[in-house]
Amino acid sequence: MAQGKVTVNNLNLSQGNFPEIERKALFIGVGSKNAGSVLSLNTQSNLDESLGVNHSDIKNQVSAAKANGGENWQAYAVPLNGGDAWQDALDQAMLTISPELVVLCTPAQEAADIEAMQTKAELIRTTLGRRVIILAATSGIDSDNQSWSDFEAAQAAIVQGLACPRVGVVPLLHGNDLGVLVGRLCNRAVSIADSPMRVATGSVLALGNAPVDSAGIELPDATLATLDANRLSCIQRYPDYPGTYWGDCNLLDVPAGDYQVIEHLRVVDKAARAIRILAIARVANRSLNSTPVSIAANKTYFMRPLREMSKSVVFAGTHFPGEIKPPSDDSIQIVWPTKNKVEVYLKVQPYNCPKDITANIILDLSNPSAG
Repeated sequence: MAQGKVTVNNLNLSQGNFPEIERKALFIGVGSKNAGSVLSLNTQSNLDESLGVNHSDIKNQVSAAKANGGENWQAYAVPLNGGDAWQDALDQAMLTISPELVVLCTPAQEAADIEAMQTKAELIRTTLGRRVIILAATSGIDSDNQSWSDFEAAQAAIVQGLACPRVGVVPLLHGNDLGVLVGRLCNRAVSIADSPMRVATGSVLALGNAPVDSAGIELPDATLATLDANRLSCIQRYPDYPGTYWGDCNLLDVPAGDYQVIEHLRVVDKAARAIRILAIARVANRSLNSTPVSIAANKTYFMRPLREMSKSVVFAGTHFPGEIKPPSDDSIQIVWPTKNKVEVYLKVQPYNCPKDITANIILDLSNPSAG
């Protein structure tokens, strides 16, 4: 004999939204108020109340980021007392928030400072499973004692020989260049796949005063080109074209590395964050197995972040591309090296981006009416 039983289970298929980490920046630097506190900021924040009325390392950069961040800008800040370790402040902040960008506002002085940033970024990835990009300031020119040549040499020495693909370095030529760049990177008018070089984004805003060297010479474009060639990030100007723009946001990757510019690392990091969540949900789940049916189903499952990132729109005859190209059948491969271990390989392909445009013009002297 038996009695009837009915069991109803709610199954979780991991179909919800992924948390948005992108475009959130954490600013750390010496400030005059709220030292040691993790502050939440947005476009409505009164920075005098949060960071103090006086100019400081952190307030200068946050103010510039807010001006360039556009609508719905959001950030975090941890003001420090002089001598406080930024690593401790970052650890404290990571207990409650998860940023995409960590912005160190107090200028780095030597290569060892930059290497410490790469080390910290990797420790965060390996211990917390989080991916951050660290953007660091270096000092602007000493107008009393340095020529532009001296400044170029000093800046190049800070980053020479470094292999730090999760670190970008911005000289404070105008005092707030780092904040200007971070605001541009966090502006929702463009995607994370766009370079800050993008001119259609508009001119940078709230940039500080133009610097001069010890001879009174204003910042030359040749110096900007030299800084960029040495993998530092700085503004860019176009003769006879109004406005001030930005160059690439360079990362300190090795020559021929995949992550020499920030937009490449940002799209891969976004995909990796989402795929990690999906992978955790499949641990010891026998719906992922080595049968052809399971492998086909799980290829669709793991490709979801790439499909979402690749969505594009055509409006009024203009194509607005997604963050990456749509994935194809060969964009994913699932293999089983052992009975209990599976490896998933995915391919993220960005769109081509025109950063060097050459226009060739010919003169047509033909005479169609002749003869």
